[in-house]
Amino acid sequence: MTSVSQGIDPSAVIHPTAVVAEGARIGPNCRIGPWCVVSAEAVLEEGVFLQSHAVIDGQVHLGAGVQVMSFASVGLPPQDLKYKGEPTRVEIGARTVIREHATIHRGSVGGHGVTKVGADCLIMCVAHIGHDCELDHHVILANNVMLGGHVHIADTVFVGGGAAIHQFVRIGRQAVIGGMSGVEADVIPFGAVMGNRARLTGLNLIGLKRRGFPRSQIHVLRGIYRSLFRSSGVFEERLAAAEAQHGTDPVVREILDFVRTDSRRGLCRAGREIVDDEDSAEG
Repeated sequence: MTSVSQGIDPSAVIHPTAVVAEGARIGPNCRIGPWCVVSAEAVLEEGVFLQSHAVIDGQVHLGAGVQVMSFASVGLPPQDLKYKGEPTRVEIGARTVIREHATIHRGSVGGHGVTKVGADCLIMCVAHIGHDCELDHHVILANNVMLGGHVHIADTVFVGGGAAIHQFVRIGRQAVIGGMSGVEADVIPFGAVMGNRARLTGLNLIGLKRRGFPRSQIHVLRGIYRSLFRSSGVFEERLAAAEAQHGTDPVVREILDFVRTDSRRGLCRAGREIVDDEDSAEG
């Protein structure tokens, strides 16, 4: 996060009905709409836009170009009975868009003390990001998504509407979560899950192709997925075999490292594979 000088930049446009507390730092070309509330500890970088009735509460840092739409709230206290008003915070990366009625709660002392949303994310209407969550860049949460506390979501993940992510779950890079899914365990990078309770249904093949992954790389990833989650035998032995065969491939390495990382929730298990057609996967 970059710094903003003290006070309100003269180029900022603030509606006369907005309540901006003394001490708030408002950067150049910010726009604050009718009936917004901005706390004394808030920092708004250049070009931030708050539509009407947005609430920015507590220690909140909004990166350049962030948009917060009507009735969204950022930085309110966590829904944690252990929280006693400690000075925790929220950080939102540049150009992220937070749509109507979305809620993002500040961190807790039981976590890292901060809730983070990266750059270029889209948080759609009525989505909720609980305390101490960390979203990396280019993450999309569709309408009504619910994230429990301490969830970590890596880059370019898409979470479908109405999905619920259990606290402490990790979602690997470029995974896709089907709408209305209940996710209780970690989702591997590039994985696709759906269902109640959610199960792995394959890889996020559409996302891989859209991001320009070559066919040869997708073919290797499909082989790793099948060997780890579709084959019989001891999982640790299958993991060791995949490491021996493809451990130097950086994308495969990402999956293997994710699997080997200690987790409070364990790995999401495989269910029925939705796409199992080589032509549709690589065509």
